[in-house]
Amino acid sequence: MTVELTDRIEMPDSGEPGLDELFDLLERMPVPEGYKAEIVGGAVHMSPRRDAHWEIIRRIVRALEDRFGMDVKVKSDVRIDFPGHLNGFAPDVAKLGDGAEMVRENGRRRWRHQDVEFVAEVISEATRHNDYGRKCEAYATAEVPVYLIVDPYTARCHVFTRPKGSDYLRHTTVPFGEPVDLTGTPVDLVLPTGDFPREGEDVRR
Repeated sequence: MTVELTDRIEMPDSGEPGLDELFDLLERMPVPEGYKAEIVGGAVHMSPRRDAHWEIIRRIVRALEDRFGMDVKVKSDVRIDFPGHLNGFAPDVAKLGDGAEMVRENGRRRWRHQDVEFVAEVISEATRHNDYGRKCEAYATAEVPVYLIVDPYTARCHVFTRPKGSDYLRHTTVPFGEPVDLTGTPVDLVLPTGDFPREGEDVRR
């Protein structure tokens, strides 16, 4: 589901509204329960939370906690602004560096994209084009070292590393059931995928 906010609000005198203004408007909108909302390129995208989606996120977060301890700075569905035109993302999973601290901008405290070491996005059918397209470009531009896409529809993981410009120089595809080797990266772990559910499967774990 996509909503073009910029067509539905009164433009400020300075021209196009900023991300803070768009998020203020979003907070007043009736976002359906169980949906995640974020702003990609000035458009609001809402995607439903499904069982398989959450189970995968939970397993990724657990793997990070097992590797780095319970004090690891891991965020889920928390707004982080990324380079590009009006990109206010809420990554499914984002790991920040140990020294990351929230900064105050325009009277609001938020995390900086410069401190993000790892991002994982679990595909939703309606917004998959963002994860493979604009988000991938924004994460590369922000020099996020590791970007992981988990696609429960195709039962594959896509690992993007070595950001340069608006692209990643290395892309590896790993089918569900095989481990995702992230050693040698800032997350430095092997992520098991044998328990990752496919979309449409019953989740009984």
